[in-house]
Amino acid sequence: MSAEIGAIVPGTVIRIAPYGAFIKLESGETGLVHISEIDRNYVRSVEEHLRIDDTVTVKVVGVKEDGKIDLSIKQAASDWQPEASRPRRAAKDPEFEQKLKRFMRSSEERLVDVKRQREGRRG
Repeated sequence: MSAEIGAIVPGTVIRIAPYGAFIKLESGETGLVHISEIDRNYVRSVEEHLRIDDTVTVKVVGVKEDGKIDLSIKQAASDWQPEASRPRRAAKDPEFEQKLKRFMRSSEERLVDVKRQREGRRG
């Protein structure tokens, strides 16, 4: 039986590697969750998120010609959306916005000063 692309199925972590985790599916097949498909946020180490014998829900995202199965934990989450389709949140901290504007203004002023100094040396 071959895993069906798009299927969301439970599995068990059977091996952890620096680049991802191997998951044994209910069907008996084994697939890989690449480190980039473990969590929406940056994953520095697979061990920070998964342990051997953890039960996880995964989505089958691909089956290669050689039979290797690509899995994703983050895409199996019910609220997962690709980055592009996720609505951007409006800033909710006016104090932060003010600080950011002041920083950007002073940064631009410093850049103008640096450019003037550089051009003054050339001439």
